[in-house]
Amino acid sequence: MDRIAYINGEYVPENRARVSIFDRGFLFADAAYEVTAVIGGRLIDFPAHARRLSYSLGELRIDPPASEPDLLSIHRSLVEHNGVEEGSVYMQVSRGAADRSFLYSDISDSTVIAFTQEKRIVDHPAVARGAHVTLTDDLRWGRRDIKTVQLLYSSMARTQAAEAGYDDAWLTQDGVVTEATSSNAFIVTEGRLVTHPLDRHILPGITRSVVIELAVNTGLGVEERAFAVDEARRADEAFMTSSTTAVLPVVNIDDLSVGDGVPGPVTRELRRRYFERLTE
Repeated sequence: MDRIAYINGEYVPENRARVSIFDRGFLFADAAYEVTAVIGGRLIDFPAHARRLSYSLGELRIDPPASEPDLLSIHRSLVEHNGVEEGSVYMQVSRGAADRSFLYSDISDSTVIAFTQEKRIVDHPAVARGAHVTLTDDLRWGRRDIKTVQLLYSSMARTQAAEAGYDDAWLTQDGVVTEATSSNAFIVTEGRLVTHPLDRHILPGITRSVVIELAVNTGLGVEERAFAVDEARRADEAFMTSSTTAVLPVVNIDDLSVGDGVPGPVTRELRRRYFERLTE
């Protein structure tokens, strides 16, 4: 059976979901989005996703399409309609449809779409062996703190990495690792967790913030600072965080093993605690 999707107030079969060719999300990537994980049929960290969506829309000067309770209702309805036990709900809000112009126009109605995808999160296939990543220049636009649909360069970098035999790419700027193509990057060095600070160079990841809190609560030191490529290569452990991968070990950077070349104890413990909190 076709999935049920949401578009502008209606729940319809996915093959009937249509967006105008004049939609600014389509023409200009003038849209923000969120991906909320679903585990055991439950939405994970939805309030944080709703807050980040509100931030992104505010930075783009797009009026919120609905209240947080209404957005939550849409998400829950899609999970129920599609019987999703594990996967995600994708929601996108564009400025709306209007004749093509580089200037923002007075558009009264934004375009809101949402759909579900099933995916293994708890038993992610790359967790046991760990991910292999390559380093590549970060050539994205300068407002990476806004979660827009402007993802072409990330798609290019991920595809090129896959074609070269890697699971993902870690993006670098001025010799510093910013983040992965769709995840935040962490290293463990000298018993401390290190990740890039929140600024316009990275997305404020929801899972990133949860993992930092878990680390602090377990007595692990955390440094939110830029780390260089050479420091990443010398790290004891490395991992990535995102809503649909949780805590994903990185065991190899450009064909050089990280630590012992296997998922490390800190990474494994943080992943365990991440899922443990969902049952509390």
